[in-house]
Amino acid sequence: MSDRDLSIGLMSGTSLDGVDGVMVDFSDAQRPQVVQYACAPFEPALKAALLTLNSAGHNELHLAAVAANALVRVYAQVVEMLLAQAKAMPAEVLAVGAHGQTVRHRPGEFDATGYTLQLNNPALLAELTGITVVADFRSRDVAAGGQGAPLVPAFHQEMFAGLGGDHGEGVCVLNIGGISNISVLGAPVIGFDCGPGNALMDYWCQLHTGQPYDADGQWAATGRVSQPLLQALLAEPFLSKAPPKSTGRDLFNPSWLKESLEPFAQLSPVDVQATLTEFTAKTCVMSLNGHAKSSEKLIVCGGGALNGYLMQRLQSELPSVAVASSAAYGLPPLQVEAAAFAWLARKTMRRETGSLKSVTGAQGSRILGAIYPA
Repeated sequence: MSDRDLSIGLMSGTSLDGVDGVMVDFSDAQRPQVVQYACAPFEPALKAALLTLNSAGHNELHLAAVAANALVRVYAQVVEMLLAQAKAMPAEVLAVGAHGQTVRHRPGEFDATGYTLQLNNPALLAELTGITVVADFRSRDVAAGGQGAPLVPAFHQEMFAGLGGDHGEGVCVLNIGGISNISVLGAPVIGFDCGPGNALMDYWCQLHTGQPYDADGQWAATGRVSQPLLQALLAEPFLSKAPPKSTGRDLFNPSWLKESLEPFAQLSPVDVQATLTEFTAKTCVMSLNGHAKSSEKLIVCGGGALNGYLMQRLQSELPSVAVASSAAYGLPPLQVEAAAFAWLARKTMRRETGSLKSVTGAQGSRILGAIYPA
């Protein structure tokens, strides 16, 4: 394996379902290849702790530090699985890109700089794996006046631009995790958060069915969309803001949903689920129509790509666009973001910039992340 150029990417997103990890071979600079994929779910106690830390609470500094250690042990487990599958030694891997778990994201607020906070303990991860770790990717972009998110559009451009014009014109990549974000490929690349992805749907499904998510959107598909509720949800000011923009559970959380639902107490849970699914679809469609009307392809990744009903709603709303999972283009939807952080880690190690001013609104592109040597 000495002829390989290996890095590992780890992603635990706002869906809070677990960790996806990939080992990527960058030997072919034109087309990086995922050579291994592994995942590990969060134990209920860790998921609950991470969810609680998304809002202010008692003794949160201590709780955050302990949760970060527990998170990193899951990260290390995934790295161990990837090494075993690849029959690779730690020394053969350039770096692990470990994004951490976002619990607060408030760029540009409070003091004009704001902050973004990802729970992580990269020093512990370096100790547990014996591999150099790159972490804290977002903070440098925020310090440079940017949103710090999304960071994946630069990777999307590298991976998928060949499907469009000279620079990927006509191609958009939609990542539907807990929050959804879109990359409009081309020159320049545009990217921003659309609004909620799976976060509200998952919460509502767990609350009313006991299931962590609505598998394939089957529950939502049996409900009826409430147009009054949908219009009320679409009135959220964030949705009409011009990019660059980013959001998270700081905004789209159970408290926001509870307040939005107060005038609609008569709706059945299944109709609310159908409306939340339509809300996610509509915000994604509005984002594409507002900034990429000439798009011919919409490549969907993240957990939302596995929701058949949501994919149907996207295609129905975009009749002239070919809507397809990223799997159709060689990269399964649960691997895309993890691969992006392997790519970003390699960029950091090579002292190359990983952000795009046209996406985040920062003063310029920056070398992202902090390095914790093996």
